[in-house]
Amino acid sequence: MSLIGKPVPPFSLADDQGGTVTPATLAGAWAVLYAYPKDATPGCTTEACDFRDSWSRVKAAGARVYGISRDSVASHQKFRAKQELPFPLLSDPDKTLLAPLGAWGKKVMYGKETEGIIRSTFLVDPKGVIRHVWPKVSVKGHVEDVLETLEGLKKG
Repeated sequence: MSLIGKPVPPFSLADDQGGTVTPATLAGAWAVLYAYPKDATPGCTTEACDFRDSWSRVKAAGARVYGISRDSVASHQKFRAKQELPFPLLSDPDKTLLAPLGAWGKKVMYGKETEGIIRSTFLVDPKGVIRHVWPKVSVKGHVEDVLETLEGLKKG
């Protein structure tokens, strides 16, 4: 089932700054929601830092970025501070948003099937509608692809 053209699913998640993020929070600006498996792991750190290092382009595009994992708010606070991330990290321990987005499910790690977060990214327009989905993200070059897609969609 494609999520493109559908509204972002209802959710209410705690961020690492003590706030709560909901679909209403996203309204009015483009939003990049990226689901990642675990704070402070190599691939997840690379992906977060790529968004950080591209922050001037993200801001120029008028977008907001939100990282989402099942990690605790405390874990997110440490990870964000250590990596100097300019965007919030959302804690979704109950898969409130991860599951309906299809970012939770079966995956193979080191030859073994397991259930977990499937690294994926969702581009949401200012009206709260999902405009692009990257399932099963490969970290290298991903942020560049997200920004190019965002810039293209904004041009129409």
